[in-house]
Amino acid sequence: MTPALPDSAAGQAALDIPVLDLSTMRSADGDFAPEFLDRLRYAAHNVGFFQIVNYGAAEGQVDELFRVTAEFFARPDEEKLALHNQNSPHYRGYSSVGAERTQGRPDSREQIDFSPHREPVPAEKIRPGEEYWYLQGPNQWPADMPELEQTAMAWTALMDRVGEDLLKALCVSIGLDEDHFAEPFSGDRAWMAKLAHYVGGVKEAGTQGVGLHADYGFITLLLQDMVGGLEVRPYGQDEWLPVEPIHGALVVNLGEMLEVATNGYLMATIHRAQAPDEGVDRYSVPFFYSPRLDAVIDPVELPAELAAQARGVSDDPDNPMLASFGSNMLKGFVRAHPKVTEKFHPELAGR
Repeated sequence: MTPALPDSAAGQAALDIPVLDLSTMRSADGDFAPEFLDRLRYAAHNVGFFQIVNYGAAEGQVDELFRVTAEFFARPDEEKLALHNQNSPHYRGYSSVGAERTQGRPDSREQIDFSPHREPVPAEKIRPGEEYWYLQGPNQWPADMPELEQTAMAWTALMDRVGEDLLKALCVSIGLDEDHFAEPFSGDRAWMAKLAHYVGGVKEAGTQGVGLHADYGFITLLLQDMVGGLEVRPYGQDEWLPVEPIHGALVVNLGEMLEVATNGYLMATIHRAQAPDEGVDRYSVPFFYSPRLDAVIDPVELPAELAAQARGVSDDPDNPMLASFGSNMLKGFVRAHPKVTEKFHPELAGR
């Protein structure tokens, strides 16, 4: 299938965040609907961000996830710190407000980082260049609040299915077979997720909920509450574009692995989150749909029409994009959580 060329407006600055209805992704015969693919390709190439609705969440699932998330973060600090990520060589668990850093500055959010719960790889089996295996290991959850783990993991199971469907549709939209990335996503996928609580009035962070950055994986599926604060800067634009909340919708953006694979036809769009006003709580649950840690992503061959529109990979010597997914992911954690790195993996500091 050769994709239709974008219309003449596609090369201009995008002024809004498209909203796609995932229930329209396939036609009655089960094939991907051409109109949906055109809208998906436009959103992915020109904006790098879009929202999706009707993706299969059960009735009440979103509200229940936010309820248990808020209940956990309302706990006393000593209970949350019992799950501190500085107890984990795998960068799992709780980090307090200001502990995570973006662009070298503290973020005004607290969070729990979690991934698939697996046995760690013994240190003696990790070879040079494969330090990304440090990221595999157990999660940390409150033992007296089992509903937090149960609700969060049920959500990630749904997100994993949504991410798989979206990646297939995205592949077809740019002229690839829908299973083009099946091999790196076979076996033990290394998705990553967070439960995040943004707190206003943090002196050290100022208005930085999370600083400007691009995501380092494949596809990010973000559930945000109705407070707002997420802003994006599409390629070629100088202005920040707010992502207006839609209850229950997922905000979707693409990561660096797809930018590398498509030579910049698909971009890992820069974004940030502003801290809420003092006294206001903001919650979000990002899910990073990801392949195996040892996956290496080769460049894809795009149709000539699309290859001609590829912008090249972003050239930032301070933040090189790596074709090795695990190495790209490890780089992000090493920089975001320097105290964990210093405690468990000091040899990785400065990467």
